[in-house]
Amino acid sequence: MSERLVVIGGDAAGMSAASQARRLKSPEELEIVAFERGHFSSYSACGIPYWVGGDVGSRDELIARSPEEHRARDIGLRTRTEVTEIDVERQRVRSRDLESGAEEWTGFDKLVIATGARPLRPPVPGIDAPGVHGVQNLDDGQALIDALSGTEGRRAVVVGAGYIGVEMAEALLNRGYEVTVLNRSEQPMATLDPDMGRLVHAAMDGLGIRTVNSAAVTKVLTGPDGRVRAVATDEEEYPADVVVLGTGVRPETSLAEEAGLPLGAYGGLLTDLGMRVRGHGNVWAGGDCVEVLDLVSGRMRHVALGTHANKQGQVIGTNVGGDYATFPGVVGTAVSKVCDLEIARTGLLEKEAREAGLRFVTVTVESTSRAGYYPGAAPMTVKMLAERRTGRLLGTQIVGREGAAKRVDVAAVALTARMTVEAMTALDLGYAPPFSPVWDPVLVAARKATAAVRAAG
Repeated sequence: MSERLVVIGGDAAGMSAASQARRLKSPEELEIVAFERGHFSSYSACGIPYWVGGDVGSRDELIARSPEEHRARDIGLRTRTEVTEIDVERQRVRSRDLESGAEEWTGFDKLVIATGARPLRPPVPGIDAPGVHGVQNLDDGQALIDALSGTEGRRAVVVGAGYIGVEMAEALLNRGYEVTVLNRSEQPMATLDPDMGRLVHAAMDGLGIRTVNSAAVTKVLTGPDGRVRAVATDEEEYPADVVVLGTGVRPETSLAEEAGLPLGAYGGLLTDLGMRVRGHGNVWAGGDCVEVLDLVSGRMRHVALGTHANKQGQVIGTNVGGDYATFPGVVGTAVSKVCDLEIARTGLLEKEAREAGLRFVTVTVESTSRAGYYPGAAPMTVKMLAERRTGRLLGTQIVGREGAAKRVDVAAVALTARMTVEAMTALDLGYAPPFSPVWDPVLVAARKATAAVRAAG
């Protein structure tokens, strides 16, 4: 008799798992039923800001595989269907058709939970008013584009200055809006150390994006028509014709919690290396709803990125299909941009290193993307953390122009290999004047970090 795999969530992790399991098991061996509460499957949520800003021409360009394509591969994907309960003991899930309201139970032999993350919405009056938009999925993106097309005013307020916040600020600027970013933290991009965040702040100001730091939203104000007209903090009111929320996400694990499955400190599901939920041999989880091992600090953390979700889905599908795979962890690599400014980080920030009990040195270097005499050479700042006693690389942050962000991949590989900064100085990186100075900026930082480690004894 065939087994049944039930997948909750139709995006990166869930459909990667389903597709990989289908490659390994025929429909006669494994029936696959997937539930997705939205209209779309297997799409790039990371591309939504670039679609809103006009860099990507249409919504369909963000869709890697449609529901119809999944069904053609014998994956029973049910869109606009929400799972409302997981019964682990009786191995079944309850779902509701969002169009008809009909409910039913579906049994499973194996279960994959890929429920993603939910956007954080400040618990303030007016946050649900018309004109306030999140950008979590394609439906959200379409609603925002429709609103921008139908709004007469050209004032936008972005709440939050993390990756989504700065990317949406760029998108709105590209659409001709006057953009104000309200940021609770000391500097934009709390995923960077404050000194590197100041570089981002200065660049955003230079682009015409007003960034207000240490500004906690207290209220969303509405006009006589009920639509948003301003966003208030303790100090000031900021006029707005449209508001976009970029305040981060948390794991969407309410179903898992109600089912008694184990959650970590960040609210994400806890799994083993094979992405099995701890203590449950027939339940797997992946994507933004799980916590992962930080290979640098040795601690669990929540990192919501499509790269991890797709890899974890591949691991899950391989194990569900009877083969073997593991997901060892992450080093925390992320890149972004705001207009022509590129932003990257990997490994630990100073705060994170202290929280992990590590003693470290830090160095910051200024360099260029190409040989200084070559046309188009652009400035770049690289910050590096190294363990004080051993010299092990702990983290790297980069802010610069063209060619800056992807240099962080060198540091990501070094972190994964647990290299010292001294060993990094001998890396045989590619060099030619159009691509790099004779000493690549990452290697310049590694040399300076090596000297700092030696000086620290």
